[in-house]
Order: sequence, then C-alpha cells, then structure tokens
Amino acid sequence: MRVPGVMKRLLSGDYPQSRILSVALILILAGLALAPFVFPGTRSLDVAAKVCVFILLVASYDLLLGYTGIVSFAHTMFFGIGAYGIAIAASKLGPTWGSLALGSLAALACSALLSLVIGLLSLRVKTIFFAMITLAVASFFSILASQLSSITGGEDGLTYKLPELLLPGTKLLETALFGVEINGKILCYYIVFFGAFFLFLVLLRIVNSPFGRVLQAIRENDFRAEAIGYRSVIYRSVANCLSALAATAAGILYAIWLRYAGPDTTLSLDIMIDILLMVVIGGMGTLYGAVIGATLFIIAQNYLQDLMKLGSDAAAGIPLLPNLIHPDRWLLWLGILFILSVYYFPTGIVGRLRGAGR
Repeated sequence: MRVPGVMKRLLSGDYPQSRILSVALILILAGLALAPFVFPGTRSLDVAAKVCVFILLVASYDLLLGYTGIVSFAHTMFFGIGAYGIAIAASKLGPTWGSLALGSLAALACSALLSLVIGLLSLRVKTIFFAMITLAVASFFSILASQLSSITGGEDGLTYKLPELLLPGTKLLETALFGVEINGKILCYYIVFFGAFFLFLVLLRIVNSPFGRVLQAIRENDFRAEAIGYRSVIYRSVANCLSALAATAAGILYAIWLRYAGPDTTLSLDIMIDILLMVVIGGMGTLYGAVIGATLFIIAQNYLQDLMKLGSDAAAGIPLLPNLIHPDRWLLWLGILFILSVYYFPTGIVGRLRGAGR
C-alpha cells in the first residue's frame, strides 16, 4: 500500500492512464538511468544526455504552449542564457565549482528578470503579437551573442574546462563496474540525468497544482477566468517566468555536458522549430508528451541516417530505391514521419494513447 502512495506523490497524481504509455515511459526512464552501462559508447551516451536535456526543455515549453496557450519563440534565448552563464563563468573565473554556481545563479536571475519584463509588457496583447515580440527579442539576443565576441566568443562560441572531478580522465573507482570505468564523464552524465529528472517532477507538480488548473482555465477561456477573479496577465507572466527558469536550467545542464556554448548549439531558430515538433509529436498539454516526443525525435535525428544507409546498401540491386532512401535524404523522411504522426495522432502520441486507455 505504501508504493502507490509514493508513486502518487512522485507523479503528483498525474498517472499515464495507458498501459502502453506506462511501459514506454518505464523503458525510457530505465534506458536513460542505465545508459552508461547498457549503451557505453561515446555517441550513445551523448544521445542519452541530449535526450535528458531536451525532455526538460520541451516540458518547460509545454508549460507555456500546452497548459497556458502561449506561443513563444524566445524559449531558445533562455536556453542559451543558461549555457552562456556556465560558459562565461567557467572561462573567465576558471574551472571551479564556485564559478559554476555563480554562472548558474547569474543565468537564472537574468532569465527570471527578462521573462518577467517580457511577460508584463507583452502578455496584455493578443497571442500572435506576443509571438512576434518574443521572436524579435530572441533574434536580438542571438545577434548580441554573435557580436560580443570578447564575452561570448562570437560565432565560434566558448570552450571551457570543468572541475577536475567531472573530467573524463578522473577515475572515481579503481575497478570497473559492470565492465564500465566509472570516471568524471559518468558522474557528469548522472548530474545531467538526475537534474533533468528532478526538474521534470517539479514541472509535473506545478501543472497538477491549483496554479496549473488556473493556467488551463485561462487557456480554455481567459474571459471567463477573468470574470471569476483570476488576473490572466499575472498568471501568464508567472508561467512565463517558470518556463524560462526551467529552460535556463536545461541550458545549464547542456553546457555542463558539452563543455561548449555557441549560437548554433543553443540560440538557433532550428532548435526552436525542433522543440515545436517534439511538443506536437508527443502531445500538447501533457508533460509525458515531452518525454515521448523528445526521445523519438532525438533518436531519429541521430540514428535515422544510419538506418537509411543500411537500407540503401541492402537495396543496391533495386532500381531507384537506393537513391530514394539515401542517407542524404534523411530530412525528407523525417518530415514525412512528422506529417504522418500529425495525421494519425492529431492530439499527439500521448493524447492518442490516453484516449485509447480511457
């Protein structure tokens, strides 16, 4: 009887409501938790770390889009602020835990202030105008990061060192564990994993709290929410701040893992489009959709070319087919997969599975 109570508190009462979804979530959690031992290669570990970071990033965006009905194009800006906070602090102050803490606090404070100002000044207008304002602010910040080369490294970005405990050459155990050498890189991965896991549970608690219910009421009918006494501008501004802080935390974790921060890795508009795709594929208005969408998209992004190469080589004797599934055309097939997923899963994969479960 104690285990269901623990699970209820851990998931804030928001159960998957589908056996297939429950199994998928358990498999993803187990795969990410055991990734250094099950998938010990460098590339596979990089993919697992990126999945952890983007689950948090997509979940933070779903707090805006899915639960509050706000379309924002400035999310990668907050993601970049977190990454650059770590990068600037580590490169200027040295590879110490104090510099990482200072960079993280400065990035979170900057994101909180900036998101509050944007929210209070822009969320009074209609949704489409707010989206255009955030796009303009994000573009300005990206240009600023590219131009301030003395601080941000410009287009080349910043490469920096981390504390010695997080370096791949640092051995934490003398003997290998399950055939895997436990070093600083493994510790770094688990910092990313547990950081993303904890913050995801925090977001899950927020959306299932009375505050989250008000956000959903504002999304459905903001005039009715105003009529019963809820100031939609205040609630939307707070949601914008919380979403920005979670995105900044994702940027901090990503910078710790990559040991690099640049415009292409954090501030690119392509990343914003990827986030939108992950939200739509997984399902808006459910944080579990962020888990499914981010996992499928990142894995497809990294391994679809390899699968297509195998298929192209296997179909070498068949006319036209090898060229059709050539690895260079992976973006075409990724787009087709996205169109099919939207057509057959209009409410996202999680929405469809939950509907079937009910």
